[in-house]
Amino acid sequence: MTSSSFTTRPELLGSFGMAASTHWLATGAAMSVLERGGNAFDAAVAGALVLQVVEPHNNGPAGDVPILLRAGRDGPVDVLCGQGPAPAGATIAHYRGEGLDLIPRSGLLAAVVPGALPAWLTLLRDHGSWPLADIAAPAIGYARTGWPVAAGTAAAVSGSRMLFEQNWPSSAAYWLPGGQPPRQGERWRNPALGDTWDRLLSAAAGVSGREAQIDHVLACWREGFVAEAIDRAVRIPVGDGIGHQHAGVLRAEDLASWQPSYEPSVSHEYRGWTVHKCGPWSQGPVLLQSLALLQQLPIDGIDVYSADFVHLVAEVMKLAYADRDTFYGDPTRVEVPLGVLLSAAYNRERAGLVDLTQASAEYRPGVVHGHGHRLDYDAAVQRQELAREWAARVSGEAAGSGPPKGDTCHLDVADQWGNVVSATPSGGWLQSSPHLTELGFPLGSRAQMFWLDEDHPSALAPGKRPRTTLTPSLATTDDGRTALAFGTPGGDGQDQWQLQFFLRLVHGGLNLQAAIDAPAFRSSHWPESFWPRQAYPNRLIVEERFGADVLAALAARGHKVSPAAPWSEGSISAVLSPAEGFLRAAANPRGMQGYAAGR
Repeated sequence: MTSSSFTTRPELLGSFGMAASTHWLATGAAMSVLERGGNAFDAAVAGALVLQVVEPHNNGPAGDVPILLRAGRDGPVDVLCGQGPAPAGATIAHYRGEGLDLIPRSGLLAAVVPGALPAWLTLLRDHGSWPLADIAAPAIGYARTGWPVAAGTAAAVSGSRMLFEQNWPSSAAYWLPGGQPPRQGERWRNPALGDTWDRLLSAAAGVSGREAQIDHVLACWREGFVAEAIDRAVRIPVGDGIGHQHAGVLRAEDLASWQPSYEPSVSHEYRGWTVHKCGPWSQGPVLLQSLALLQQLPIDGIDVYSADFVHLVAEVMKLAYADRDTFYGDPTRVEVPLGVLLSAAYNRERAGLVDLTQASAEYRPGVVHGHGHRLDYDAAVQRQELAREWAARVSGEAAGSGPPKGDTCHLDVADQWGNVVSATPSGGWLQSSPHLTELGFPLGSRAQMFWLDEDHPSALAPGKRPRTTLTPSLATTDDGRTALAFGTPGGDGQDQWQLQFFLRLVHGGLNLQAAIDAPAFRSSHWPESFWPRQAYPNRLIVEERFGADVLAALAARGHKVSPAAPWSEGSISAVLSPAEGFLRAAANPRGMQGYAAGR
């Protein structure tokens, strides 16, 4: 494999506007807003609301979203946090009293305060220019008239069939009419979600002013009929997909007491770029620490398609992710030593652990005195058996007895005025909790990110944000005027694939599309962020497109190479807003769903 390898599509160039996402309908909706004079924030919200309809197995209104944004070419990069916290009743004592050692992957106990829709409405209110009714129109249209079911949606419903039929009758009624799951390409409708939107918009119709109308809709969500419907639903115990029944602890008061917030980004300078991420309530800083480690290692001149590249990046990520597991948590509730974790001195010492010729099977978090809590890695390795048992139930005769893991979406938009958005919406999946018939969507399950260990920075506590895997990226040049927005679905893989993409731009000289199309890999060496939180020491999942020689060379260095299908790793999309020259965009061909558009 060489840098001359083909790309699946051209990198898009234009001067008017660019949008890229994990679904062509969302990209189309965002681009249509740009075409009619909306700015990047208007377009991003329109695309995001469409994603909530057409990718219901990957996100929903009651999910979560971190948003990175730059308003104008001279504006700072800010974070809008749409990650809701744990409810007031979410104590370790309560969950332990329910007989739990880990928070389940699905069901009502896994729900945190819904953050996605409030965050998108906040972005529109503060930075957009269009009325909410116009922004919501494409999503409402798809909810009412239907959209083509994606392959992932069909698979998620099919895999959840027994869960729905045995535990969640409302989900069975909606997703299995006549006892049959939807087929790929079938037209599907969600009239209840359309009705919810109509109620929200009707309530605000008599309010004067665009911002005031959005505030009124937010109030209806936080304190009106939406909060009331959620409160009623979570009090009824339901199955969690792993053999238990629980009621939820989320209440209307939890929705009323929280709202999305702005905060500064966390950043690191690398080769003429400043890479911005969300704080350590996300996993975003692992990408920054990976870059800080690579600054101490011989990456210059490396072939970005080679075994040397894969080995070096994989070994660096093992160290950065081990630090994530040890130190990260909601920085409003625990002190996270990011200054140390991103410092040259700390990473010079950590980089000394990297053997350029041999993979390490050890789990090696760093030490920052007075901070962090090391996970029980041996216990995580032992949970492989629990993961295998669960997978056997899902794939065997009892298919659907446990829900498939949810995934995520991503959306990037840039306009002609230098406004840029990078966002990674997720949660509120159809397989996360019962379908709320009254509202047309389920709740999220992000609480599974918490640990039921009081000593850990990511320990469950009321009002605390879970350490999410959601992690958009926005990089700016030294003068701040050129901005590159990028991201991907994929849980623990998100910053792994984004790191590879960024390094191939910087060190390989690839364009956006070529960097996305290049073969990808990921490690599962550290404990997974999702139930049952298992670890696979030294396992490296590598797309077969690297070639047999590269896979053999990696195995010779001690990696436990798990060959992956040729186009299976990552779903990156990206847009570039330059200080001068053409806007650029690209999207991932993997999954046959993501597209970029622009002119």
